[in-house]
Amino acid sequence: MATDYDAPRKSEEEAESIEALKERGPAKGASGIDSEDADNPSFNIGGSDLSDVELDVVVLPQQDDEFTCVSCFLVRHRSQMAEETDLGPVCAECAG
Repeated sequence: MATDYDAPRKSEEEAESIEALKERGPAKGASGIDSEDADNPSFNIGGSDLSDVELDVVVLPQQDDEFTCVSCFLVRHRSQMAEETDLGPVCAECAG
């Protein structure tokens, strides 16, 4: 929509207040998600204080068919080993 910047502006009495705009709600076609936050969705946990909650995590030891890459330090399956160096095994991703 074109805007005529030379047209007279509304007086302060005619201009809508912020409260009136908030009451009217979002404009048609407006999304509830900002375009900046579309890639990083957030989860509403209801304002609960979770600072005293403990998480139970089960950590499994390295299995017989796994190795730890000496370059990226990730635990990988033996099928992903590219080479064995003096320092230890290197995965295909780091070797390539």
